[in-house]
Amino acid sequence: MKAVRLEAVGSIALREVDKPVAGPDELLVRIEACGVCGTDRHLFHGEFPCRPPVTPGHEFSGIIEAMGNAVSGFAAGDRVTGDPNIACGRCPHCHAGRVNLCRNLNAIGIHRDGGFAEYVILPQKQAFILPAELPPTHGAFCEPLGCCLHGIDLAEIRPGSSAIVLGGGVIGLLTVQLARLAGATTIILSTRQASRRALAESLGATATVDPAAGDVIDAIAGAAGLMPGGADVVFECAGVRDTVEQSMRLARAGGTVVIVGVTPQGMKAEFEPFDLLFRELKVVGSFLNPYAHRRAAELIASGAIEIDRLISRQVPLEEAADVIANPPAPGEVKVLVVP
Repeated sequence: MKAVRLEAVGSIALREVDKPVAGPDELLVRIEACGVCGTDRHLFHGEFPCRPPVTPGHEFSGIIEAMGNAVSGFAAGDRVTGDPNIACGRCPHCHAGRVNLCRNLNAIGIHRDGGFAEYVILPQKQAFILPAELPPTHGAFCEPLGCCLHGIDLAEIRPGSSAIVLGGGVIGLLTVQLARLAGATTIILSTRQASRRALAESLGATATVDPAAGDVIDAIAGAAGLMPGGADVVFECAGVRDTVEQSMRLARAGGTVVIVGVTPQGMKAEFEPFDLLFRELKVVGSFLNPYAHRRAAELIASGAIEIDRLISRQVPLEEAADVIANPPAPGEVKVLVVP
């Protein structure tokens, strides 16, 4: 079968590899769609730990083609989405229910072969059935939506609260939708690209700002800004130094900052501890999607989350390596690889 192989940092190519065989408790899934994530680009550049050679791709869905003899509850032909993050179930974090912090985490598409291929092996405990009538491309959004759901859970948004979302990529645009569903009545998104700002406003943002147009802190939280004093919750969804630093200055006194965006490993950001103390800010990291994948699948199946307008383009496996190795195109939200 064809698979995109990350052979080393900076080296990625389409290869012909053996078609995998499902073990006793595993599913052989024919990939229908797999999303290109910022993390995939971090893997290519050596900015996120992984185990090459490996087939990347952790945002996938597809059709079950074969199953191991210990599998139950699934049938050939079922459409499924896969939670890529396989916890060991043995370590102290797993025993405490913090499976996303598992010491022995084994992630599909990072530590073991993933979805940028014609087929992937999926443990049955990581699989979730999707409706047969769901558009095939929608299932690939369950993993990123699950990550956003975890951030929303940590934020503890209350009806009538305010939120700021920094970053207009797919994580930011999904977070805008979830914040609206959670009851936030004021949602401001900050991103440089006009097309993403327009899309955010159509998806539930009450206002947007261009951080390149001036002082974004003053434009939002200043005395004459859109939200004087800052927001109840700020979601950092871009994973860059500027937005990480802005996030703590845009939260109101007593507010919460949720770091959702994946920053390059080793990147540093500046903040003033006195400011965190004096304004009693709560700053939390939101890592992966613990116990959120099923909820994400149900939200997508329900139609409560807009998906189609987040898909910038679809490419075949032959173009996937080039997409991963290069920065996103202007205005791009999500590229799907469709074998």
